[in-house]
Amino acid sequence: MRKRNVKPIYILPNIFTSLSLFSGFWAIAEVLDRRFVQASIAIFVACLFDVLDGRVARITNTTSRFGVEYDSLSDLIAFGVAPSLLAYLWALSMYGRFGWLAAFLYVACGALRLARFNVQVETVQKRYFLGLPIPAAASMISSTVLLCSFFGYEE
Repeated sequence: MRKRNVKPIYILPNIFTSLSLFSGFWAIAEVLDRRFVQASIAIFVACLFDVLDGRVARITNTTSRFGVEYDSLSDLIAFGVAPSLLAYLWALSMYGRFGWLAAFLYVACGALRLARFNVQVETVQKRYFLGLPIPAAASMISSTVLLCSFFGYEE
């Protein structure tokens, strides 16, 4: 009987990726309830888990193609859809279809950035990023909401 080469499922980094995805979903739920500060905090929590999933994968030497793809799908929800909805309902909805279009373009550009990263992940040097990473873009939106809330600006 021949042994099959079966790669083990790398659970630990994927747990952190799932927590990032959950945080993105939490942010969306908060946005839909118009609780923008809580949504911004949830996006920052997603950033924390996103940092941890990559570090854990590298430290434990459990990086995989599956992990890269799952991380990108999680990132699209947590750092693409969630901040886009946040920006739309917090500031852009008053502009009607133009606001809707701006929010959609953010998601589309984020998806394109993630797709490009996945295609180039093995060919580009890892010392620097090409373009603005989507968690950084999401952090800028969340920071704006938090700063405006801190200084008393409401919607």
